[in-house]
Amino acid sequence: MILRDGMKKMYEEQHNVFYYVTVMNENYVQPVMPDGVEDGIIRGLYLYRQGSRKKKRVQLLGSGTILREVIAAAALLEDEWNVAADVWSATSFTELRREAIDVERWNMLHPMDKPRVAYVSEALGGHKGPVVAATDYMRSFPDQIRPYLGDRHYLTLGTDGFGRSDLRSQLRKFFEVNRHYVVVAALKALADVGEVDSSLVAQAIKAYKIDPDKPNPATV
Repeated sequence: MILRDGMKKMYEEQHNVFYYVTVMNENYVQPVMPDGVEDGIIRGLYLYRQGSRKKKRVQLLGSGTILREVIAAAALLEDEWNVAADVWSATSFTELRREAIDVERWNMLHPMDKPRVAYVSEALGGHKGPVVAATDYMRSFPDQIRPYLGDRHYLTLGTDGFGRSDLRSQLRKFFEVNRHYVVVAALKALADVGEVDSSLVAQAIKAYKIDPDKPNPATV
């Protein structure tokens, strides 16, 4: 979809722009594209899967290969912690920020007109609960959209620190971006907004054998 859009804009319509696609060194079957998400893919964010109708709910954003860990975390939240999770695929946090800045600029220069709303704000606006984003990149990458989430509680997970040459599963455990850390982050976000008790977060940390006193990976 992104390649098709890029070819259309650059070659057919002759726009003075460039597109890039990040290629990861991990082979896996791509999830089936949901109906009606083509525009969201191009704009940087689309709803991949809606959670159940449970009362407690979180919004999980996954980018790149970590999307699969986010999907797995949503299943754990549903099955083990009685929490519904809407799963979003973030195809470009940079594009979301770029569009939001453009909206911000337009609103500043048109004070008498009805304010425009950034796409990321509009997309997440109709879905309740705190937001957790997990990526294979530094936390500053998903942090780009923080100013445009209003008063939503927002936690980010990323690979800050030096890389490790080991099994991919151990690498994600080291950087605290695997499915178990996504679950813990989601429960902590719910605790922060008063939806669950903090003891539930402690239970998850214990259940997934996470050492709360291990060094911060960014400092190792």
